[in-house]
Amino acid sequence: MSVASLYKETSITTQSKGKLVVMLYDGAIKFLKLAVRGIEENDFEARNTDVQKAMKIIEELNLVLDMEVGGDIALNLRKLYNFMLNHLNQANTQNDKGMIEEVIVMLETLNEGWRDIAE
Repeated sequence: MSVASLYKETSITTQSKGKLVVMLYDGAIKFLKLAVRGIEENDFEARNTDVQKAMKIIEELNLVLDMEVGGDIALNLRKLYNFMLNHLNQANTQNDKGMIEEVIVMLETLNEGWRDIAE
C-alpha cells in the first residue's frame, strides 16, 4: 500500500460519522454535477457512469441507516433516498438533466444539515 493510499484510508477511518456522511454527500453531488455536464456535452457514457457512482453512494447511505435508533428521521431518510434512486434511474434512462438537478438540490439541502451537525 502506498503512503498516499494509507493516508487516505486513515483520514477516512478516523473521521466522525457526521463528517463521513458529509463526505458521501459531497461525492454524490460531485458525480451528479459531472453527469449533468455529460448530458450537456452529449457524453452519454460519462453521464451513465457518474449517475451510477452517485446512486451507489446513495444506496450506501440508505443501507447504513439505523432504523431502530433513528426512528421517524431514519424512516423519512429511507423514503427520500429511495425516491432519489428511482428519480436518478429515470433521469439516466431519459437523459433528463432537470431530474438530476432536482436530486442535487435535495442532497445539497441534506448536506447543509449534516455539515452543521458534524462541526
